[in-house]
Amino acid sequence: MERYREIEKSIIKKYRKEIWSKFVKAVKDYELIDEGDKIAVCISGGKDSFLLAKCMQELQRHGIFKFDLEFIIMNPGYAEENINKIKENLKLMKIDAHIFETPIFKVADTSESPCYLCARMRRGYLYDYAKKLGCNKIALGHHMDDVVETILLNLIFNGSYSSMMPKLESDNFEGIELIRPLYLVREHNIISWKNYNKLEFIDCACSVTKKSGGKRLEMKNLIKVLEKYNKDAFKSIFTSSNNVNLNTITGYIKDKEKHSFLEEYKK
Repeated sequence: MERYREIEKSIIKKYRKEIWSKFVKAVKDYELIDEGDKIAVCISGGKDSFLLAKCMQELQRHGIFKFDLEFIIMNPGYAEENINKIKENLKLMKIDAHIFETPIFKVADTSESPCYLCARMRRGYLYDYAKKLGCNKIALGHHMDDVVETILLNLIFNGSYSSMMPKLESDNFEGIELIRPLYLVREHNIISWKNYNKLEFIDCACSVTKKSGGKRLEMKNLIKVLEKYNKDAFKSIFTSSNNVNLNTITGYIKDKEKHSFLEEYKK
């Protein structure tokens, strides 16, 4: 059996419970894909986005309704060895992708807030390219761990409760929706799938994150500490965004407008 067939089979068979079923559940529960969609699957070169690409291929082949896929890779200024590794994995996994160049790393490196600028520019370039291809949705490879880490980052560093949504409409690109089909998949299961298939992907190619490890690494370590106190801490944090009790908070933001509990108090 060819390697790409073995990789596909492992998703459906060996990792059916940990990956495939969670992927399908997110697509159904959050209504991420509709009949006739044309979806740009964004591949960064890492394990998460390549797994997403294979899951989307499988769903397209065996799903209950028809939709189209385009696979896009934005080169923000990767070193040549990283681009070569991405191309090697595309060939290995039978994925035909569009690769386009951008100056993101070069521009972001001159900024006082490189991470913020990089993320903002990445999203803009991806939306723009997807729209040129006639896509109405873009799919990103964020997983369940990304969601929990985002909640903690906002609580600790921003003083706000804000999660990462399974889907959202673009404010700047009309008619484009962002979806996250791996929303319910744990990162350790993605790592297990990668190792089982003896796959090698690029790590974060950002020079800023490489130096410090990044805030997300700090959140991963924090979660490990919290799980010493409660083994279900990760699950509880994730579930908390579905159980926000508005009767017990003093304020909230809706559509960028602030509200106070006093607005409804004693009414």
